Parts: sequence; C-alpha cells; structure tokens
Amino acid sequence: MSLFDRILGRTAEGVPARIDGGGAPLSFGASGRPLAQSVSPDGGFTITTSEELEAAMRGDAGMTGEVITPDTAMRVGAVYGCVRLIAGKVATLPIDIKRRVDDRTREDASDHAAWQLMRKKPNRWQRPAQFRRMMQANVLLKGDGYALKSRSRGEVRELIPLHSDRVNVRQLDSLAIEYDVTRRDGTRFTVQQEDMFHLYGLTLNGYRGVSPLTFARETIGQARARDRQVAATFKHGARPSGAVSMPDDKKLSDPAYDRLQRSLDDFRAGGDKDGGVLLLEEGLKWETISMSPTDMQWIEGQKLSRSEICMFFGVPPSMIGDNSGSDSNWGTGLEQKSNGFVSYTLDDHLVMWEEEIGAMLTDPALYARFNRSALVRGDLKARWDSYTKALQWGVYSPNMVLGMEDMNPRDDGDIFYPPPNTAGKPDKSEKDDNDPDA
Repeated sequence: MSLFDRILGRTAEGVPARIDGGGAPLSFGASGRPLAQSVSPDGGFTITTSEELEAAMRGDAGMTGEVITPDTAMRVGAVYGCVRLIAGKVATLPIDIKRRVDDRTREDASDHAAWQLMRKKPNRWQRPAQFRRMMQANVLLKGDGYALKSRSRGEVRELIPLHSDRVNVRQLDSLAIEYDVTRRDGTRFTVQQEDMFHLYGLTLNGYRGVSPLTFARETIGQARARDRQVAATFKHGARPSGAVSMPDDKKLSDPAYDRLQRSLDDFRAGGDKDGGVLLLEEGLKWETISMSPTDMQWIEGQKLSRSEICMFFGVPPSMIGDNSGSDSNWGTGLEQKSNGFVSYTLDDHLVMWEEEIGAMLTDPALYARFNRSALVRGDLKARWDSYTKALQWGVYSPNMVLGMEDMNPRDDGDIFYPPPNTAGKPDKSEKDDNDPDA
C-alpha cells in the first residue's frame, strides 16, 4: 500500500477505509492536521449542522418560487449552452509549462512534473480535458473549483478534485486561508492553502468566488417558470385553442355533455387523434381562439431571458444557437464575435488557470501559458495567413510551423528568413562618401 493510499484511508484492495469513531484515526502530519481525504466528486453533500439542514429544507427559491441550484439551472438551455461553451474551450485549449532561460529566451519545460500533470494525467482516473472541464464547470455553477494537491518529493503529482459542496473556505485573523473538507462519512479535516488547488473568478471577499447563478437567480427562475408553464400547456391543454358554444335557448343534455367531455380529453391527449375532426352535436359551434398579445409577449419574454442569461456568463447569444435577436455589439461577423468572446470572457478564465498553476510551481523560472493561437485552428485561411506573415518576418521557422501542424520537420527547415528591409541598413551607394568604412 502506498503512502498516499494510507493518507487517503484506502485499504490494500483500493476500498476506502472506514474512518469514524469506531474506526482508524485520521493521519496527521507534523502540523497536527489531517494530511488528505478520500472524498470523490459524487455530486452530493453531507449535512452535519442544523443550519445546513435548514438551508437544504428551505431551498433557495427566488420570487418566482423556483428553487435554483446548479442542477436545476443546467436544465435551462441557455445556462447549459454557456457552461458547455466556456468549459469546453478551457478543456480543449492546449496549455504549456514554460521555463525562462533568460530575459529573451523561453523553452518548454516538458521534463517537469507539472507538464505531465496538465498535459497527460492530472490524477489516476481522469484525462486532462475531463479534469479541466469539470473544474471549470464548478467555477461557473458554484463559484469555486477545488482539487487536493498530492505531492511526492516536493512536486505535485496528482490533483484530486473535490465536490464544492463539501469544502468550506475561511480566512483566519492572520489572513491565512484554510479549507474545511467533509468526507462522505461526515468526518472533517482541515487543509492549508498550499495544499489546495483553488480556482475562482469574480470574488467579493477575496478568497471565495461568486457564481453567476447567485445574481442570475431571478432570471433563471423566470425561464424555469416559463418552461414549466409550457410543459403544463402541452400536458393538460391549459391554454385552449378554441371554444364551443350553443344557442341561448338550448341546453346540452347530460349524455351529449359526457360524450363531448370524453372527446375533448382525447384531443388534448394528442397522439394519432391530433389534427382530426371534432364532431359536435345538438347545435354546438366551434370558435377558434387565436394567439393573444399576451402570448406574443410571453414568447418575447423567453428571448429576453436567454439574452440576460448570456449576459451573466459573458457569452454572445448567437454562440449558443440563439439567433433571434441582435448581438451586434460583439461584431457583425462570426470572426468578430469570436474575438470578442476570447478577449472579454474566455481570457478571464484562462488567466485564472495560469495563475493558479503558476502558484504551485516551486521554480520561479516556470510559468503556465495557454496557447491562444489554437483558437484559430478552425479557420484554415486565418491560420495559414498568420503562418505566412510569421515566416516572412522571421518569427517562425518552417519547422516550427510544421510542428504546430503536427507534421514532421524537414532537413533545412530550421532557418529563420530575414524580415523585409523596411528601415534597415542602407545600401553602399547611399553611404556617406566621407565614411571610412564605405
């Protein structure tokens, strides 16, 4: 059994050991605190106090009466689209660990443990894209993403993701940050800041993030309420498409009323009778009810909710498939909207990752950097135009371009072409006649 397995409370067979009042005690380090834990991201949380029980029973309902949690919010199409878009970009964008050789030279630190951690294997069961996508989704939906650092010989070798509901962060009077983590069995332990990989963006207190759901609760609740009303309409026929009437001097008999009621119930149920002919008896007349201005306003409300949700996440509505409105502030074409999304939204999340990864690198010459150039890989023309200009100005060599395209180098491809002579050394004919070097 490895040391980390013993710290996590796992048995030799890999099964988590029972750690409670009747089991083995927690493992403590020199500081007198638990070293690690065996929490897995199972999607739940443990209630251990009366305040947590009250909050769970009361829920977090807004003025619409809808309880908005990350799970219920993701059932709204606009929320799911925004989270999928941002988390997917963070997950698939290549990230490099670089080393500063001198003030002008940089090189890939592919021999460092952080390179393997971010590019190959963040932990024993996840792939890098899976880990980054999950952590980013937690940041967007819960405000914070947590992962426990597992070290070996001073270097972080694994990042064990923690469910955000199981972590409570606090700042001490000494300004140090501590994390209280709850296991699945209800036991707790404390983790210091240097042992926690903590991602968060917008914050109001400096040590805990704020989720867009916190302030978009009413907007998402309205969208949920509208969806619920639509479902009720299709299920029960809450909004009638027409009405039946009969002359004032006549009265519908009980047998005719029963037959009519059964017939209308069949039509509301839909199925193979939908669109058929309704047989009316005893002088009944059918009058169609067209869509009212209230219904039209309700449809506009749905569009407005999608636009407001996108505003909270900083995503152009058209990038999640909503082309009903105008988002010309992001640009008139797809390229301009993509550039605006990268500059004003995505780059904020990328810098968050770069700074947190850099904080766990012990060597000050190392830093993390996302390859933002990969964002244009889908645009073949733009990509090769940029390669051509980089070759002309001596920024890239042919082999560098081939490497970025995942192609084999050529024998004479390490040459850097001289840039165009725009303001360089003058010709000999233009030199001063008095110049002794002429």
